[in-house]
Amino acid sequence: MTQAQDNYLLDLSASRRGYAINRLCGSLKDAANRQRFSEDEAAYCDAYGLSPEQKRAVLERDWTGMLDLGASIFYTYKLAMLDKKSMQYLGGVFTGMSAEEFTALLRSGGRRFG
Repeated sequence: MTQAQDNYLLDLSASRRGYAINRLCGSLKDAANRQRFSEDEAAYCDAYGLSPEQKRAVLERDWTGMLDLGASIFYTYKLAMLDKKSMQYLGGVFTGMSAEEFTALLRSGGRRFG
């Protein structure tokens, strides 16, 4: 994933780099996989072939680190949901705000560029 200012671009290079982590997170759509992941997160990461950096990011719930390693927000959100985290929570993490601040910003019309 390449970073331009405060925006992440999921391009082909990042998609390839994040393939394993995105596969793992995508697998969490199934209840049986969520159960297996919850029982032994490290082993589940190993089964999906995560790099050591990706595994660390998943186990530590380093959301920004996951994006830096090629993960897509759409897949990492499946992991966040397992932890009962909202999209507003992640938005806050990615912008340096609390979930409440991020939600208030959205309700007020969001950031203005220009």
